Amino acid sequence: MDLTEFVPVVPDFPEPGVGFRDITPLLADPGAFRSSVDRLLEACAAHPYDAIAAFDARGFLWAAPLADRTGTPLIPIRKAGKLPRAAAVETYRGEYAEVRVEMHADAVREGDRILLVDDVIATGESMAAGVRLVEGLGGTVAACAALLEIASLSGRDRLDGYPVISLLGKL
Repeated sequence: MDLTEFVPVVPDFPEPGVGFRDITPLLADPGAFRSSVDRLLEACAAHPYDAIAAFDARGFLWAAPLADRTGTPLIPIRKAGKLPRAAAVETYRGEYAEVRVEMHADAVREGDRILLVDDVIATGESMAAGVRLVEGLGGTVAACAALLEIASLSGRDRLDGYPVISLLGKL
């Protein structure tokens, strides 16, 4: 099954000149979604990890089934103000605005190997903020994984030195 067929480009969304990668057709097809989870699980197996940290909110879509299938803890990386306990905070420049993300301060222990998961690697800034959160709490990043990567935005360059898994490659 060619999963790229389930991720069409929507021109001029959310603003003129942007070609938005729409993952909702993939989510709407149970076979395609299951296949994407299976393939991501297989690709990530080469990078052992103790926990999975996922980005609010679309990263949760892939991280939750990965965590369930592997019996691995799931750590949410949320937008600022959404976590109820003490949290580590990072700020990054998003595609459209500055963004603050948080992770519970007790979510990562010294030496934990963390798999970072999101739906898309675009500019790489959010994933790089996730790297800083994990490392700031004493963990190491096993790999940065996503359903797809937008090559024209060079996000992989911001993750130099870390394994990057892009299930559908650079689109």
